[in-house]
Amino acid sequence: MSNTIKIEVKDQNPLTALKDFFGSLLNLQDIGALFISQHLPMKSVVMPTLITDSDHLQRIDPLAPAFPLNGAKLVARLTHKSIGKKVAAVLRPCEIRAFIELVKLKQGRLEELIIIGVDCLGAYNNEDYKSFVDKNGPESTRLFYQNILDGKKGLIDGIDLAPACKACEHPVPETADIIIALWGIDINKELFVITQSPKGDDIIDKLNFNKTDEPATRLEAVTSLKADKIAWRDKMFAQIDEETNSIEKLTKYLAGCVNCYNCRVACPVCYCKECVFVTDVFNHEPFQYLKWADRKGILKMPTDTIFFHITRMAHISLACVGCGQCSNACPNNIPLTELFRSAAFRAQKAFDYEAGRDFAESPPLAVFHEDEFSEVTSVK
Repeated sequence: MSNTIKIEVKDQNPLTALKDFFGSLLNLQDIGALFISQHLPMKSVVMPTLITDSDHLQRIDPLAPAFPLNGAKLVARLTHKSIGKKVAAVLRPCEIRAFIELVKLKQGRLEELIIIGVDCLGAYNNEDYKSFVDKNGPESTRLFYQNILDGKKGLIDGIDLAPACKACEHPVPETADIIIALWGIDINKELFVITQSPKGDDIIDKLNFNKTDEPATRLEAVTSLKADKIAWRDKMFAQIDEETNSIEKLTKYLAGCVNCYNCRVACPVCYCKECVFVTDVFNHEPFQYLKWADRKGILKMPTDTIFFHITRMAHISLACVGCGQCSNACPNNIPLTELFRSAAFRAQKAFDYEAGRDFAESPPLAVFHEDEFSEVTSVK
């Protein structure tokens, strides 16, 4: 059973209220650190930080439409061994879902972690966020969240939400220990904090806030929002199917790939310590290139780009959470998110599985069901 508390917002400044709340959290004896995004002194840069002293909370901004990386891998690094104190990690829903997959793959642990999820308002890609901040300065975050919560969907001065965010049907962090609720609420007046686990209850009890009820307006707003996002997602899937439904079309779609492997590095669930594509297997001899070129008289360089992406789709499709970091990291702006999200959605649907849905749900290829896919195996 969840508990809900209300935080009064003074001077119509929800960021100040959040700083005070996180300061109280960080001052609890058993909370050793807070993992949260904040503005760095460098212009236009918002990055995850690990804070142990509440004096360093002045620049935090979990509402900024900046998403330079998926923090799941960083949280996994912080938790894969015991550190003696709890870390409270403030994460987007897709970061939480990616971390759930990493826990299943033995890359992270829950024992000393408090997951704080913020209702996700979406984000811009890296280049668009920089342009947005350069134009709007210190008012950027306020302008963004006011636009979103007023129902204007984030389009400001020609800058729109990243496709991954527009297609994300998980704007609420359902699996967090504690939720900072934003949807359907006038956050210039109040914020609601909702617990979803015994760990979350324990933290809120120690802060001695008065309990209240979750506002009904939030459920209404979230239900409507999810319907809109699912409709946009399905339209995106139909478009990507048309653009990549043959090897010729897929080759054209990925033609700009330069084998930088940024998408692999940015992917939160691509966790292998050594990737086959950076081993000698793909360190081809010079004569091989000439031999391949001789077959048709021409060879696209670099080679193996299509093979790389098909391999990645096979490797991570059952763990992909659609965070969009593959597109965000691509130097040539290939819309990889649309392609990978479409493949992942179908793969997960085939196994009745959803990446990041439940810590207790085993990855499909880690378990065997005798009656699975009988239409393929012909085993009754």
